Order: sequence, then C-alpha cells, then structure tokens
Amino acid sequence: MTLHYTQTVVILRASFVVDRYGNETSERDWSSATRTTVRRVSVQPEQSTEDDGDRPVIVTGWRLVTRTGADIDLVPGDRVVALGRVLDVDGEIARWTLGGRHHTEARLKEVVG
Repeated sequence: MTLHYTQTVVILRASFVVDRYGNETSERDWSSATRTTVRRVSVQPEQSTEDDGDRPVIVTGWRLVTRTGADIDLVPGDRVVALGRVLDVDGEIARWTLGGRHHTEARLKEVVG
C-alpha cells in the first residue's frame, strides 16, 4: 500500500482541570484546548469492534503516519481532528529511526455509543 501524505489534521491539547482546592485532576478542559494544524500526513482506518450489550458501542481504530523525516508534537492524552472526526490518541507515539528520524506513527481511536 502506498501512502500519500495529503491530509491535514489538527492536534488538540487540553490542560488538566484544577479543582476548587487548587489540585490538578485527571479530567481535561477540552473547551480551552490549544489547536495545532499539521499538514502532509496520512490517516488510515485500522480496525473496528462492536459491542451490543446493554449499551451498544463501536470502537474504530485509525493510524496516523508522517512522511519520511517528519515528526509531530503529539503525546498520549491529545486528540486529533481528522476526516471530520475527533479521535483520541491511543497509547504511546511510535517514533521510528533508521540511522536518524525516519517517521512517526500514532494509533488513534473513536468511541461511539
């Protein structure tokens, strides 16, 4: 499969909410997230699972790949707006090296339901 790095995504990074006592919580304030536009990447579908229990849920996986030599400022906990969807970063970011920076890959996921 040949990847064409023609897509543009927006990385959303939100700070943690501080409670009334001044303590940082694990909840993020997405209403004030910073937005960083990244061009020339590829976002491709990966896998999808469904659960039709008490609450139907569909989890769709996506993979973001940068072109050779490119890295992006993406960390676990960020979100990525791509293909008209808001996707969560799923796990660590893979930064591949082959005698130097080769490319970056990130697993993304969308949970509906």
